[in-house]
Amino acid sequence: MPLHLNKPAPRCLGIAESFFRSRPSSVLAGVVMRGDLRIDGLATACATVGGDDATDAVLKIYKDLDRTDVNVLLLSGAAVSWFNIIDLQEVFDKVQKPLVCLTYEESQGLERYILEYFPEPEEKLRRYRALGERECVLLKTGYEVYVRALGATSEDARVLLNKFTLEGRIPEPVRVARLVARAVLGEICE
Repeated sequence: MPLHLNKPAPRCLGIAESFFRSRPSSVLAGVVMRGDLRIDGLATACATVGGDDATDAVLKIYKDLDRTDVNVLLLSGAAVSWFNIIDLQEVFDKVQKPLVCLTYEESQGLERYILEYFPEPEEKLRRYRALGERECVLLKTGYEVYVRALGATSEDARVLLNKFTLEGRIPEPVRVARLVARAVLGEICE
């Protein structure tokens, strides 16, 4: 399904997380937001801190929302909840919607940390390497972000991000999702 950026109010599902390393579970929150910045849906899911179930949590959020009118998924990071790596290709294949995953800083990568922190790092390394390279995108706000896009071009991602970013570098759907995740952390995933 193509990314329809010409619609006056496309619906974006923004997903972000919140966690403490001292707790066993994290919260991922999903916020459906229209292009006119109205919130149009909300769901949460739990993932294991340091685990391998973040992909399932993202898919649960999408399934629980039961929204066929969502045009695009916007993820705030692919390595969430202390190296719980989201399989972007699996999410894209199962949801069948364009997916844009963004990060906010240039990085030398996570491989050395995965090797250092996990005694059996093979699966995490495989998942991490499968994410592929990120592309730098300059936003209308003057900030750079780094994106991985599936079902969309990096130019599509730039247009989408500019549509949903009011200031700084964090688009509203993931900014609000992060606030929701922080607010319910410890309340639903203990």
